[in-house]
Amino acid sequence: MILFNGDFLSAKKVTAFKDECGICGRVLRTTYMRTCQRCKRLFCRDCMVPDVATGDPTAMLCLNCARRVVSPMPRSKYSGLTRYLMFRGSFTRLVRLSFARIDGLIGSNLPMSAYREEAWWSNSSNAHAKGWLDAGWEVQEVNLKEGIVTFKKVRDVRFKKSKRASEIKPFTPVRVRSTKPKVPSKTKVSKLYARIKNLERQRTATRSNFRGLKSRSRYEKKLFKPDEKPQ
Repeated sequence: MILFNGDFLSAKKVTAFKDECGICGRVLRTTYMRTCQRCKRLFCRDCMVPDVATGDPTAMLCLNCARRVVSPMPRSKYSGLTRYLMFRGSFTRLVRLSFARIDGLIGSNLPMSAYREEAWWSNSSNAHAKGWLDAGWEVQEVNLKEGIVTFKKVRDVRFKKSKRASEIKPFTPVRVRSTKPKVPSKTKVSKLYARIKNLERQRTATRSNFRGLKSRSRYEKKLFKPDEKPQ
């Protein structure tokens, strides 16, 4: 018995749990799935490979993480801010963000000059300014005391699909062949039928011999009537 969310479950119920693969989308039992060592998600065995960096067969990676390890895509530090502003640009033209919120979007900390100097937030051609300029936004106001910056949308920018992403084809797993039920041959059917008949004959024979009563032979049945017995 296994304790799960305060309830005791049997081993059969636990093995019956199913989940969906994050790549091919097949729904399989959790016993046939593995956890990626990098993204910590469940995938089927067909969509996983050993760690390409270390070659350890016990450390399994999904195909997406393995592709990122082999050919990582170069990204700027402020690409997260660019994607967020392009998303907000579809339904608003003014966005106020705190410095802490921007740290979470870029996945890192802003430099100290961003907290001390307003010139750092100027709409120039710097590497960090391209994070909002490439999305079609500009800095309208900065409040260093409260740590808040206001962005204003100036133009519409569409998402650009990179050539590299278009060249990558989606993974198509191998088609699993369904096991068709085999039709037994006539010889096997006849043998099985004869075996069943023999079992039935044995059961009737044991019933007739119950309590010392023996069944009469064919010779006795021909000579005597059912009510008579030989002396």
